[in-house]
Amino acid sequence: IDPGLSGGIARINGEKIEAGKMPSTELDIFNFLKPVPTVGGLRKPFAVIEKVGGYIGGGDGEKGGGRANGSAMFKFGMSYGGLRMALIALKIPFEEITPREWQKLLGVGVKGKTETKTEFKNRLKAKAQQLFPDVSVTLSTSDALLLAEFCRRKKEGRL
Repeated sequence: IDPGLSGGIARINGEKIEAGKMPSTELDIFNFLKPVPTVGGLRKPFAVIEKVGGYIGGGDGEKGGGRANGSAMFKFGMSYGGLRMALIALKIPFEEITPREWQKLLGVGVKGKTETKTEFKNRLKAKAQQLFPDVSVTLSTSDALLLAEFCRRKKEGRL
């Protein structure tokens, strides 16, 4: 799960891969996260949420993640807490991981010093499209898909 209004949510269930923009309501988030049966029964779900800190301040978005006013940070915190509560209510175990950690462990690397934020986001999108050629990857869903792949590899012991 890549929290935030411009983030996304993805699920890998066997061979079925689903991804979309972050749902706008708590009920839609809850319904997306509900475990779904697979061939041979119900798999024990596990989730990964990207752990991002709040950032309020100046800047153009290239170094510190951009500007965010108090209202925006409040909305983000509400969304993040809602995601955690939905997972807890559904009894889905989860872990939080920073972008730097999952990007390094997945082998996509972190943003380079000379790389713009747009170039970096497009690189992540290209990696997600490479891993999921049958999925329509967008900038909103690329991080969520990469997080889902990180989660799958971790649960399979490949990380």
